[in-house]
Amino acid sequence: MEQTRSELRKKIMTILYQINIYDKNKIDYNTDDVIKEVVEIDNEFVKEIVYGVITYKTELDKLANKYLNSWTIDRLGNTDQSILRMGIYELLYTETPDIVAINEAIELAKTYSDDDVRKMINGVLDKVYHNK
Repeated sequence: MEQTRSELRKKIMTILYQINIYDKNKIDYNTDDVIKEVVEIDNEFVKEIVYGVITYKTELDKLANKYLNSWTIDRLGNTDQSILRMGIYELLYTETPDIVAINEAIELAKTYSDDDVRKMINGVLDKVYHNK
């Protein structure tokens, strides 16, 4: 069964979360294996976002930190970091319409983040959008 992009973004968030944990704990991993654990079938959209976020992580974090008022992305929870990185990546590096990229990230944040963090994510994505 074909999954919607919204469903795939939830899986991407899970993959990025897992990778974040591995990185923080200095655990070796193979990105393709992490993707396969979460997504049963080969999916280009998933790979594009996951590899894109990994590739541009430093730039994404710099941008997030620029717009997180007196906060840094590493102070956010792993799930929140994953949502924010994915949102910024989609805004800057994909063909996804801006409003869709922002809305999808906010929908994930509504489900997986607390209200204050959701507002932070929304604020950062809004600033990235207006300054791109």
